[in-house]
Amino acid sequence: MEIQRATHATIVLERNFSAPPERVFAAFSDPEKKRKWFAEGEGFRIDSYELDFRVGGKEVTRMHFADFPACTNDTYFLVIVPNRRIVIAYTMTMNGQAFSSSQSTFEFTATESGTTMLFTEQAAFFEKSDGAKMREDGWRQLFDALARTLAN
Repeated sequence: MEIQRATHATIVLERNFSAPPERVFAAFSDPEKKRKWFAEGEGFRIDSYELDFRVGGKEVTRMHFADFPACTNDTYFLVIVPNRRIVIAYTMTMNGQAFSSSQSTFEFTATESGTTMLFTEQAAFFEKSDGAKMREDGWRQLFDALARTLAN
Protein backbone atom coordinates (compact mmCIF):
# COMPACT_ATOMS: atom_id res chain seq x y z
CA MET A 1 0.00 0.00 0.00
CA GLU A 2 1.30 3.43 -0.92
CA ILE A 3 1.72 5.75 2.07
CA GLN A 4 0.02 9.06 1.41
CA ARG A 5 0.37 12.33 3.25
CA ALA A 6 -1.93 12.71 6.22
CA THR A 7 -4.82 15.13 5.87
CA HIS A 8 -5.82 17.33 8.77
CA ALA A 9 -9.06 18.92 9.90
CA THR A 10 -10.54 20.82 12.80
CA ILE A 11 -14.13 20.00 13.71
CA VAL A 12 -16.08 22.35 15.98
CA LEU A 13 -19.61 21.51 17.11
CA GLU A 14 -21.79 23.23 19.68
CA ARG A 15 -24.68 21.33 21.20
CA ASN A 16 -27.30 22.25 23.79
CA PHE A 17 -28.69 19.68 26.20
CA SER A 18 -31.66 20.11 28.53
CA ALA A 19 -29.72 18.63 31.44
CA PRO A 20 -27.34 20.31 33.88
CA PRO A 21 -23.56 20.00 33.35
CA GLU A 22 -23.31 17.41 36.14
CA ARG A 23 -25.62 15.02 34.25
CA VAL A 24 -23.91 15.61 30.92
CA PHE A 25 -20.48 15.07 32.50
CA ALA A 26 -21.74 11.88 34.18
CA ALA A 27 -22.75 10.56 30.74
CA PHE A 28 -19.04 10.72 29.86
CA SER A 29 -17.58 9.50 33.17
CA ASP A 30 -19.91 6.61 34.06
CA PRO A 31 -18.97 3.45 32.10
CA GLU A 32 -22.53 2.17 31.76
CA LYS A 33 -23.89 5.51 30.56
CA LYS A 34 -20.98 6.16 28.19
CA ARG A 35 -21.20 2.70 26.62
CA LYS A 36 -24.91 3.20 25.98
CA TRP A 37 -24.59 6.37 23.89
CA PHE A 38 -21.02 6.02 22.60
CA ALA A 39 -20.38 2.36 21.81
CA GLU A 40 -23.77 0.74 21.27
CA GLY A 41 -25.87 1.41 18.21
CA GLU A 42 -27.75 -0.12 15.36
CA GLY A 43 -25.49 -2.24 13.17
CA PHE A 44 -22.66 -2.35 15.72
CA ARG A 45 -21.40 -5.46 17.48
CA ILE A 46 -19.33 -4.59 20.54
CA ASP A 47 -16.50 -7.06 21.13
CA SER A 48 -15.30 -5.25 24.27
CA TYR A 49 -15.63 -1.92 26.04
CA GLU A 50 -13.52 -0.59 28.91
CA LEU A 51 -13.54 2.84 30.58
CA ASP A 52 -10.99 4.02 33.17
CA PHE A 53 -12.13 7.64 33.50
CA ARG A 54 -9.25 9.50 35.13
CA VAL A 55 -6.33 11.60 33.93
CA GLY A 56 -3.96 9.04 32.43
CA GLY A 57 -6.79 6.53 32.15
CA LYS A 58 -7.88 4.79 28.97
CA GLU A 59 -11.09 3.95 27.13
CA VAL A 60 -10.99 1.08 24.64
CA THR A 61 -13.82 0.14 22.30
CA ARG A 62 -13.44 -2.89 20.02
CA MET A 63 -16.31 -3.34 17.59
CA HIS A 64 -17.55 -4.46 14.22
CA PHE A 65 -19.91 -2.47 12.04
CA ALA A 66 -21.95 -4.31 9.45
CA ASP A 67 -19.52 -6.35 7.32
CA PHE A 68 -16.47 -4.15 8.02
CA PRO A 69 -13.34 -5.59 9.66
CA ALA A 70 -12.71 -5.10 13.38
CA CYS A 71 -12.39 -1.46 14.43
CA THR A 72 -10.73 -0.23 17.62
CA ASN A 73 -10.92 3.17 19.31
CA ASP A 74 -8.11 3.69 21.86
CA THR A 75 -8.67 6.85 23.91
CA TYR A 76 -6.47 8.45 26.59
CA PHE A 77 -7.74 11.03 29.08
CA LEU A 78 -5.39 14.03 29.21
CA VAL A 79 -7.38 16.64 31.17
CA ILE A 80 -10.47 16.25 33.33
CA VAL A 81 -12.10 19.16 35.13
CA PRO A 82 -15.28 17.77 36.71
CA ASN A 83 -18.46 19.14 35.11
CA ARG A 84 -16.45 21.60 32.98
CA ARG A 85 -13.91 20.01 30.59
CA ILE A 86 -12.58 16.73 29.19
CA VAL A 87 -9.58 16.53 26.84
CA ILE A 88 -8.80 13.24 25.10
CA ALA A 89 -6.40 11.86 22.53
CA TYR A 90 -7.55 8.89 20.48
CA THR A 91 -6.51 6.71 17.60
CA MET A 92 -8.83 4.60 15.49
CA THR A 93 -7.65 1.42 13.77
CA MET A 94 -9.16 -1.12 11.42
CA ASN A 95 -7.56 -4.56 11.33
CA GLY A 96 -4.67 -3.10 13.33
CA GLN A 97 -3.99 -0.31 10.80
CA ALA A 98 -4.34 3.25 12.17
CA PHE A 99 -6.60 5.37 9.99
CA SER A 100 -6.90 8.47 12.18
CA SER A 101 -5.57 10.10 15.33
CA SER A 102 -7.13 13.06 17.10
CA GLN A 103 -7.14 15.33 20.11
CA SER A 104 -10.58 16.45 21.27
CA THR A 105 -11.91 18.85 23.88
CA PHE A 106 -15.40 18.79 25.38
CA GLU A 107 -16.35 21.92 27.34
CA PHE A 108 -19.55 22.15 29.37
CA THR A 109 -21.20 25.46 30.30
CA ALA A 110 -24.32 25.81 32.42
CA THR A 111 -27.21 27.67 30.80
CA GLU A 112 -30.71 28.57 31.98
CA SER A 113 -32.09 25.59 30.08
CA GLY A 114 -29.31 23.06 30.80
CA THR A 115 -25.86 22.78 29.25
CA THR A 116 -24.04 24.03 26.19
CA MET A 117 -21.30 21.65 25.11
CA LEU A 118 -18.53 22.94 22.85
CA PHE A 119 -16.66 20.14 21.10
CA THR A 120 -13.41 20.79 19.24
CA GLU A 121 -11.37 18.10 17.50
CA GLN A 122 -8.06 18.38 15.69
CA ALA A 123 -7.72 15.26 13.57
CA ALA A 124 -5.16 13.63 11.32
CA PHE A 125 -6.53 11.19 8.74
CA PHE A 126 -4.39 8.47 7.15
CA GLU A 127 -4.84 5.85 4.42
CA LYS A 128 -8.31 4.28 4.31
CA SER A 129 -9.70 6.89 6.71
CA ASP A 130 -13.25 8.06 7.13
CA GLY A 131 -12.23 11.70 6.55
CA ALA A 132 -13.40 14.92 8.15
CA LYS A 133 -16.96 14.96 6.77
CA MET A 134 -17.76 11.42 7.90
CA ARG A 135 -16.11 12.06 11.28
CA GLU A 136 -18.18 15.19 11.85
CA ASP A 137 -21.34 13.31 10.85
CA GLY A 138 -20.35 10.51 13.23
CA TRP A 139 -19.95 12.92 16.15
CA ARG A 140 -23.31 14.53 15.36
CA GLN A 141 -24.94 11.08 15.51
CA LEU A 142 -23.16 10.30 18.78
CA PHE A 143 -24.33 13.60 20.30
CA ASP A 144 -27.90 12.77 19.16
CA ALA A 145 -27.53 9.45 21.04
CA LEU A 146 -26.19 11.35 24.06
CA ALA A 147 -29.25 13.64 23.97
CA ARG A 148 -31.55 10.58 23.91
CA THR A 149 -29.65 9.06 26.86
CA LEU A 150 -29.96 12.30 28.84
CA ALA A 151 -33.70 12.46 28.09
CA ASN A 152 -34.29 9.12 29.86
